[in-house]
Amino acid sequence: MTPFAYRSAANCAEALSLGTGGDVRFLGGGTNLVDLLRQNVESAAQLVDVSRLSGSIDETDNGSLLIGASVTNSALAAHPLVRSRYPMLSRALLAGASAQIRNMATVGGNVMQRTRCVYFYDADGARCNKRQPGSGCDAIGGFNRYHAILGASQDCIATHPSDMCVALVALDALVHLDGPDGQRTMPLAGFHQLPGTHPEIETVLQPGELITAIELPPATTATTNSEYRKVRDRSSYAFALIAVAGGLEVVDGKVADVRIALGGVAAKPWRAERAEAALRGSPATRANFMAAAAEELAPAQPLDGNAFKIGLVQRTIAAVLTSLAGDQA
Repeated sequence: MTPFAYRSAANCAEALSLGTGGDVRFLGGGTNLVDLLRQNVESAAQLVDVSRLSGSIDETDNGSLLIGASVTNSALAAHPLVRSRYPMLSRALLAGASAQIRNMATVGGNVMQRTRCVYFYDADGARCNKRQPGSGCDAIGGFNRYHAILGASQDCIATHPSDMCVALVALDALVHLDGPDGQRTMPLAGFHQLPGTHPEIETVLQPGELITAIELPPATTATTNSEYRKVRDRSSYAFALIAVAGGLEVVDGKVADVRIALGGVAAKPWRAERAEAALRGSPATRANFMAAAAEELAPAQPLDGNAFKIGLVQRTIAAVLTSLAGDQA
């Protein structure tokens, strides 16, 4: 690990003033960034601790829920309004890490966590375009069981590791940002980027810009009747082979509203827009759920080690939606 300076910010304005200039990183709970620094995958001249920034969860006048970036994963998962109105989010957080990590990890840090691709972490022995642009991608011809089947490129097949973000994308969450050019708000679904020819550019975050909050829109039937299902190689806290965040509203036997987002399949949380469009207005049957999932996965480009994900995602989408439909399926 290279030496670095450490500063702690008392408020957002101070954090932004300290975050300008050279090789500076914002530090929340440190559950990912510290590992990256320790293993020489990343380096920093200065860390700016932002864990003292807003850690509140507040309901707004219009019924949205505003979640400060420093809220811990444990606090968010346990919040009564999250558990009752957005259960897929609470379940995603509980599936994402051990209690010790959830007690430290922050919402802002969770959004910013980087891939767990083994080649990305092998700074001394593997080629990785995320870590060293132009060097190549050893995962493409190597061990790729955990890698992307959607939205990948010839330069990178890594997946985004966050469980929380999959649920947030399904919930149409917004991310609030502040930086040298002022404040802005955008859909979280557009925050992370697919690799293309520049897999080292993972988000639309600008230099010196900071995540200040996540906003959940007012709850609906489809966000309240929701589930998060994670498939992994072991039942203890492992990263997802695939994951499905699903929400469903059925009226008179037909799909009135549906939310589907996928994890473990792409470099970003993947909103299953094709499947959602195919299902709206259709009978809420397992056969239709399977067909819509197949339509979503039609563009998939699996490799030898992860082709099993196509069938696994399809069956899991159908299982989640069938469970949510209950007796109406």
